[in-house]
Amino acid sequence: MHNNAGRAISQDIAHHVHPQSNLRQHAEKGPTMITHGKGVFIYDTEGREIIDGFSGLGCVSLGYHNERLAEAAVRQMNTLPFAPTFYNRSHPSVAELGERLTGLAPNGMNRVMFQCSGSEANDTAIKLLWYTNTAKGEPKRRKIIGRVRGYHGNTVATVSLSGQPHMHAKFGLPLPEFKHTELPNYYRFHVDGESEEEFSARMAAHFEQLVLSEGPETIAAFFAEPAISGGGALMPPKGYWEEMQAVLKKYEIKFLADEVVCGFGRTGNMWGSETWGLKPDMVSCAKALSAAFFPISALMFKDEMYADMMKNSDEVGVFGHGYTYAGHPVGAAVSLEALNIYDEIDLVGHVRKVSQTFLANCQALNDHPLVAEVRGVGLFCGFELMKDAKKREPFDPSWKVGELVQNFAHDRGLYLRAIGDRISFMPPLIINEEEIGIATSRFKQALDDAWAVVRTRI
Repeated sequence: MHNNAGRAISQDIAHHVHPQSNLRQHAEKGPTMITHGKGVFIYDTEGREIIDGFSGLGCVSLGYHNERLAEAAVRQMNTLPFAPTFYNRSHPSVAELGERLTGLAPNGMNRVMFQCSGSEANDTAIKLLWYTNTAKGEPKRRKIIGRVRGYHGNTVATVSLSGQPHMHAKFGLPLPEFKHTELPNYYRFHVDGESEEEFSARMAAHFEQLVLSEGPETIAAFFAEPAISGGGALMPPKGYWEEMQAVLKKYEIKFLADEVVCGFGRTGNMWGSETWGLKPDMVSCAKALSAAFFPISALMFKDEMYADMMKNSDEVGVFGHGYTYAGHPVGAAVSLEALNIYDEIDLVGHVRKVSQTFLANCQALNDHPLVAEVRGVGLFCGFELMKDAKKREPFDPSWKVGELVQNFAHDRGLYLRAIGDRISFMPPLIINEEEIGIATSRFKQALDDAWAVVRTRI
């Protein structure tokens, strides 16, 4: 480790408060300090070359060190580094991005608002639902339903909507208007002998019971990721979305598809909504919109919703919402270039091609003593770790088996994410078959390392 790296670590420990981290552990051990990256590889101060098997935070779609994106940012910075989108002002890059993005959107979205993060996009969606329901004479429709272990952000509202208990604890959350339906983890929660379709029907029936108990006239919307990322790369079971959407239609409940992780090719289509046949009323996206090269997000919705927004704007005199950096010129320019690159290299086609090797290699790990189930689509795969796969007996949570695998993987040169005893594996979308082979080999070695520890406890 170089002296300047040691200094950076000391500075970080002394002053930088880390999100989603164990603060005591950070104070004692310090951070893993990443110094640079290229392609699908990142490099730390210990000199390790690490395959990024989690795309940063599910966002680095084009990998690291992309000159075209950097040049797009510099050009825009030299031309117009900032311009507000408040007060009926705009700039060419954001105008073009609005047209490009809605042209790609699923299910007839024709309006878009820009923000800086997926959290802000979903927070904006909540406000717009409340705003437009007021315009329609339905002000009591304020409740929003999410799912246990679903994730939609970290603002006060979006973290209340998220079904993540550790993000609620000690904050006095969730807020009362946010409700949660069950996590559709077929492997863990199906009744013996129950098919996936039967399980999905049961999940939808329980969702309908929640709707009825709360009162359909009080519910504004249901928010869901096409496939759950924050709960550990959890794919929907067969029939799930058909059953759930039927309930939404029956009670005229709006549906937001959170495409922050699934959007822009992750599942082998441009949108997860395409992969699973979703018909959302609103779509949020972020992360791969700029390939993570600049903070930007988008919320898309239909003209009918915009008409209700205009009604309130007429009465009040202004639409009283927005963020200083909404539609930032540099973010818009980088996002336009990212979309150009996606088209030129046929990123979705590439994902479909290499995902065959990726998913086959992942499925080959299903026989490992630690692994109970493997499910994935595109370049998005989740691994369920269990003490006894047949009995569905989990490990003692205090063993932190998922974290053990994650840490051994890092030592082997692969960055993965443990979410409890689930492992999420989603590399940058530009990964090639050779790199997939190296990554999955390192994953296998990490599982072996963890098994050598765990089997002594069983």
